[in-house]
Amino acid sequence: MNSESPRSFFASSRLTLIVTLIALFGLGLGIRLFDLTDLPLDFQPTRQLLSALKARGMFYQTAPNIPDWQRQMAIQQWKTKAEVEPEVFERIVAFTYRFTGEQLWVARVYSSLFWIVGGIFLFLLVRDLVSTDGAVIATAYYLFFPYAVIASRSFQPDPLMVMLIILFWWAVNRWADLTPGSSPERRWQAWLFALLAGLLGGLAIFIKFVAAFFVIGAALGAALGRLSLRELIRKPQAWVMAVLGILPAAAYLYYGIVLNGFLGQQFSGRFIPALLLDPFNYIQWAVKANMAAGGVAIMLGLLSPFFVRERRGRFFIFGLWIAYILFGLYFDYQIATHDYYHLPFIPIVAVSLAPIADWVLTQLADLTTKRWMRFAALGILFYGLLATVWDVRNQMKSADYRPQAALWAQIGDALGHGSGVVALTQDYGSRLAYWGWQNAAIWPNSGAISYIDLRGDSFDSKSDFANLTKNKSYFLVTDFEELNRQPYLKQMLQGFSVFAQGDGYVIYDLNAPVGK
Repeated sequence: MNSESPRSFFASSRLTLIVTLIALFGLGLGIRLFDLTDLPLDFQPTRQLLSALKARGMFYQTAPNIPDWQRQMAIQQWKTKAEVEPEVFERIVAFTYRFTGEQLWVARVYSSLFWIVGGIFLFLLVRDLVSTDGAVIATAYYLFFPYAVIASRSFQPDPLMVMLIILFWWAVNRWADLTPGSSPERRWQAWLFALLAGLLGGLAIFIKFVAAFFVIGAALGAALGRLSLRELIRKPQAWVMAVLGILPAAAYLYYGIVLNGFLGQQFSGRFIPALLLDPFNYIQWAVKANMAAGGVAIMLGLLSPFFVRERRGRFFIFGLWIAYILFGLYFDYQIATHDYYHLPFIPIVAVSLAPIADWVLTQLADLTTKRWMRFAALGILFYGLLATVWDVRNQMKSADYRPQAALWAQIGDALGHGSGVVALTQDYGSRLAYWGWQNAAIWPNSGAISYIDLRGDSFDSKSDFANLTKNKSYFLVTDFEELNRQPYLKQMLQGFSVFAQGDGYVIYDLNAPVGK
């Protein structure tokens, strides 16, 4: 355990600390529940609607009073969607639909709570590693960095995964603190935390396999900060943790690859060797990292080893950063193109900021010797917090996505629900599938075409157009910017009559060529 400095800014007054924590977590939950019922199109809509389609299919499978055609289509949309990780979060939401009805805000509530719980254990972890002052600032950053607020309420497994990763960090750090002890009580407690850490780490990896990097990195950092490598290898508790961490994901992989085969093609394209030598890819990685965690915060986090007082804290932070770097090198395409892959990076930066925050607040405590000075400094800190919350609130309020549901329902009705459709549309057809009740063949956008080429495959507009439109009746276009990037497709579609059009969409009749 880290002993508190007598010059601590927050811990010097128990009341100040309690009020600060209540304010942090209350505001943190409140801002995430703001504009609760808006549609999940504010952040990574493709990924969110994937989970929404799965949850709806699960719910409609047994829900009463559902038209047969909708029940069958909902189940089909669920079953045909890619399944990389276990559908745990989706099943939780589908179960809750039994009591709330099909309400997409249910997932937003769950994700927000996952992030808040993660924040509680992040505070406990950093308090043990660094200090209470460092823990307060680390938690504030984790809760209120603007990207974290928006991303942490999304309908995808990542907020749940991040929560479990942080719980594992806390548990493995407690285990590591107890391992040097020789008393029976400490040995019993060490075994308890070893089992808990193994279960939490295994569950995090089970929810999403990428968590393995952050679980292993933190475990090695925590252990090697107290023990030598030889001592670690000889610890039965370490082996128990490893087995518990591996078993759930290994069982799922065996089921998905060997027994059922549905995972066989899901792991291709994750690592592209050519990108390791591409400087532009590293620039894009830095851009996405800056978006998710903030360039200034990353810079200060990288400076943290100079401020860490103890070996255990330094090794723990090193373990987290090495894990993130290896994670990015392996997922070299996604790390540069998918900003939500950086969500676990936010708590890494938060932990790394703690030593610098502790040093700054120690100096502030020395300077604010009178009570009024302390309250003035506290008020300034809270002003910064409230200003950030207000900015995020304005960002959420600036867009209302609710009319989108009616638009896509209108498009779905115009297409009918039995005709073959090809679509160049947003989110790989997810909006069309969810609100328009259409299972369309999706024409790839320019980014998807580049990815096909990057993987060594080829995309031929002429032959692929013929293949995709074979036995189809309509071609829907809603993404007109993308259409302008593909002149060949635009030219091909001009050869067909317009079946229907409206505000934001055009439907071409593939059975009615112009001039025939």
